[in-house]
Amino acid sequence: MVRDVSVAPSSLSAGRQRRIESGTRFRIDLESLRGIVGDPRLEAAWNRFQNLTDGMLPHEATQTMRDLFVPEEVIEQLLQRHETEATRIARLEEPLAIGRENEQRWYTGVRTSDKNWPAFEQRLLRSLSREEVEKIDTASDVVAAMLDHPATPAFRSRGLVVGHVQSGKTSNFTAVACKAADRGYRMFIVLSGVTNSLRRQTQTRLIRDVVDLNPPLWHQITKPEHDFVPPPNAQSFFASKDQRLLLVVKKNGPVLRKLRDWLEKAQEQLGNCPTLIIDDEADQATPATRKINPLIRDVIGRLPKVCYLGYTATPFANLLMDPTDEQDFYPRDFIVSLPRGKDYQGPETLFGRNPLDGEDPADVPGGLDMIRSIPPEELDDLRPVNRAALADFTPYETPSLRRAVLWFWLATAARHERGQADQHSSMLVHAHSDTTVHDAYRPILESLKAEIAHGLRDGTGVVEELRSLWESEVERVDPLEWDREVTSFEAVLDRLENIVSTTRIVMDHYRSTERLDYESGPVNVIAVGGNTLSRGLTLEGLVVSFFVRSSSVYDTLLQMGRWFGYRVGYEDLPRIYMPDETSHWFAHLATVEAEMRQEIDRYLTEHLTPLQMAVRIRTHPKMRVTAPAKSKNAVRAAAGYGGALVESRYFPCGPDQIDWHDSNAAAARALLTAAHREGRIDQAVASERALWREVPLDPVLDFIDAYKFHPKTVDAARDLMREYIERRNKSGALSIWNVGVIGSAQAPGTKIVELPGDQFVHPVNRTRLSTSANKPEADIKTLTGSRDEALDLRLEIGPDEQVNRSLLQRLRVQQQPERGLILFYPIDSKSPVPVRRKKGGELGPLEGRAPLDAPGEIVWGAALVFPEPTNGTDLAVEYDYVQADLSRAFPAASEDDEEDLSVLEQDLDSNEGGA
Repeated sequence: MVRDVSVAPSSLSAGRQRRIESGTRFRIDLESLRGIVGDPRLEAAWNRFQNLTDGMLPHEATQTMRDLFVPEEVIEQLLQRHETEATRIARLEEPLAIGRENEQRWYTGVRTSDKNWPAFEQRLLRSLSREEVEKIDTASDVVAAMLDHPATPAFRSRGLVVGHVQSGKTSNFTAVACKAADRGYRMFIVLSGVTNSLRRQTQTRLIRDVVDLNPPLWHQITKPEHDFVPPPNAQSFFASKDQRLLLVVKKNGPVLRKLRDWLEKAQEQLGNCPTLIIDDEADQATPATRKINPLIRDVIGRLPKVCYLGYTATPFANLLMDPTDEQDFYPRDFIVSLPRGKDYQGPETLFGRNPLDGEDPADVPGGLDMIRSIPPEELDDLRPVNRAALADFTPYETPSLRRAVLWFWLATAARHERGQADQHSSMLVHAHSDTTVHDAYRPILESLKAEIAHGLRDGTGVVEELRSLWESEVERVDPLEWDREVTSFEAVLDRLENIVSTTRIVMDHYRSTERLDYESGPVNVIAVGGNTLSRGLTLEGLVVSFFVRSSSVYDTLLQMGRWFGYRVGYEDLPRIYMPDETSHWFAHLATVEAEMRQEIDRYLTEHLTPLQMAVRIRTHPKMRVTAPAKSKNAVRAAAGYGGALVESRYFPCGPDQIDWHDSNAAAARALLTAAHREGRIDQAVASERALWREVPLDPVLDFIDAYKFHPKTVDAARDLMREYIERRNKSGALSIWNVGVIGSAQAPGTKIVELPGDQFVHPVNRTRLSTSANKPEADIKTLTGSRDEALDLRLEIGPDEQVNRSLLQRLRVQQQPERGLILFYPIDSKSPVPVRRKKGGELGPLEGRAPLDAPGEIVWGAALVFPEPTNGTDLAVEYDYVQADLSRAFPAASEDDEEDLSVLEQDLDSNEGGA
């Protein structure tokens, strides 16, 4: 029996009938569905169910299947499959994604009926390995899962995807667009930078990778030849639900106004047009501009169903926006951090960086020997000393510039010898933003080209100069490190004359009629430019960069680094020529970037939303994080610890981590011994707890130096905590501490933990979240109970009264001003999952938990409680970081975590069939 989905019983409600009619192109074979529960043929039903969710939410698709008399056991299996697939994508460890924690999961991956992604995937496989394509597939799945379901009645969400400079962001957002188009998004507006060249490059790539692979599915409103020009009869473009609209638009005032007004004319049709806005280079022009920012807001305001998705490798401005302005572009809904490939040559690979807190310096990249110094005495010959000198400036061929150009030709010849003659090879000369400076470089580059070409033909001293340069560079950077054979100079020399003579010298700027052309076959090119080459635009096969432009702004400087990226087959050949100070700045930026991504990744593992997290960005005394207008809402980061609770949350659990736990146990016991020796024991505390008061500072600092918090414990930066305490101590605070131990009531015969002064406690139970069951570190979610911080306070409230951190901090200021508290938790390393009585009365294990299963017998957790400063001044290390101001963006944290812990502790204390 076959029932056509378009045939609906007359007794159905109008809503249900509408849902059935929206799936008229699908048929449900009832006979094939009956009795197949657990059978592989359920795959056919799964495909039909997924197709139904194109135009309706999952629960609506479920009801439609019920209306079609699909057996409940089949529907149940389909729903389980849907939840499993959607959860799998949401919980992928790479890329990490923050946000959408409470949203209904809907994206279940690619389906057999999809057309856009499978076509793009096949195109990618022509030039990339299957492993690399699978990474793009996985990363774009996560981003697609963050989008709103296109059938949601109305939505306006904002998200951010953080990539790496020259690392394939375009491939990712192309894949996301394909998957969104396959699932029901109908209009795609790509905001592609501020230059015509970048807009044209992006449009050309999207045509090649999306439109041309499925021409009947797409209608291009913009073209490579022109930006947005409003076509007549706007409403007609939204009549067909089967065709997707593509607009690649420059972030330009007149263009955005035309787009806004055109959308206004189609208001009646836009209610059923789910739209994805992809903002490429989202930190440029979008934040804090008087014209562009309001216009992008206006465009979004015309769209009832729209997801704004920003892409950038330098998200400093985006992360410092005002989170309270719901119309602005702070990524309030989600952030995704894209991984980089193992072969990516980024800032830390090339320039090295400083170790982050908790890192072994031996494991930190020291940088490749590819950076070549431009001496200070050459700079006045390579760039104007000031703006007044622009008109009369003439560059000279300095020794460093000559070596850079000669190495470009040598490296290009080596690539040809390695079989890459069919690929582009580029050199970048970036000296200034002014176009007259660019043009002034042409004569000396053309003269150098003619000299070397002549010398190669005549066999003059040029050959020996080239030989000497080749041999010295190969000695400094050994190709064998990348499993590349050493190319002889003779083999390189045989190809040099042709390479030099065919090299194009291009002035690429807004006043020039020349442009980099990578579409007409392989080219060897020396490109001289500024702003048009400093963001977004890809220089294909970039081998040599000569960089003397002066900039001290983080995002601007990083974006100018066109030399970052993948150099497959010539990993040993790139060279970067720049002043030493600029090189040091890039090394600092490598540290900033690594720390920023570590911050994002750590917060992501905490399952916080972007309105709960504020990524700290390290500052520099001579550099700005971003333009002042883009950071006007930033605040000094809370590197100070006034009022903070820092606690162990993650514990390494591999059998090889016993030394970690032994070291922490020794650190804890050393402080307890010092507390008993130099402090005063408090005999009045409750049983299974211990407290020493008036412990001096020195053993506390020794403990901070010795105890190891897991790197994922975000706030436990050892150096920052130590410096903070020392600064407070200089003003007379935190010179005295209290030290306590929290134990647990246990049945007779269980483990005990001996303490100084003939005291003992029973270990506490702390299980790991089940989501961390197969990970090398256990995530216990929270260590302290809701009243533990009151161990050294007089808590004169009833047992049923609510206790929160705000109350405890107020009491601490009143009763223990300027005195810190350290709490130790001896944890049973095996900590089994407790049982609890459920609603039906039966006993069962606590859901969402797994045994701790750490090595050894006892795991020592620690919590540091910092009091608020009583003088109102927190002498913190806060001036080293900036962050977004979230103080007015989100309500106070709930007590959910503490309630979970209190339930767990109650179950342990009552010993209802548990441990």
